[in-house]
Amino acid sequence: MSTDNPVKRSRTRRMGESAYGLLLLARTGLMGLIALLLVLAGVWTSWGTAKPAMTGKETGTVTVRTCGDDECTGLFAREGAAGKPEKVTVARSVSGETGETLDVAVKPGTDHVVRTGPAGILYAWVPLGGSLLLASLVVAGGLRLKKTALGMGLFGALVMGGAWALLNF
Repeated sequence: MSTDNPVKRSRTRRMGESAYGLLLLARTGLMGLIALLLVLAGVWTSWGTAKPAMTGKETGTVTVRTCGDDECTGLFAREGAAGKPEKVTVARSVSGETGETLDVAVKPGTDHVVRTGPAGILYAWVPLGGSLLLASLVVAGGLRLKKTALGMGLFGALVMGGAWALLNF
């Protein structure tokens, strides 16, 4: 048989194949956009806490005095400044126990402080770790990129697990 004269497909069939290809392309683009939005939302949420934790302008220590359900209060002593300690609040999940002294940085324009050091920095990036876990499901299911999804999921789990380990040990 000769392949010089291929059989032509009908116009309807060619349009149907083009429409199916367009739908596949649209699905891939939509899934990529959803995964990107999830990761960007994680970065956006984390940045408010991560920036002072990594490069805080006002750093010092806080001695935890009292704890409520969500927050603990304590006295903040600025690094290198001799003055009256200020009353600040810190999230209970990172504060440890009453009487503990923590290295912290002040969130600009507030009386809230965030932990510094490896534990505080990893804890600040926990929302990004969670968004990477969610985005990995979209990448694996919607984009069919299993190895990329596995890497994203493992990185997200490591960030979250590392923060928990450093805060609890």
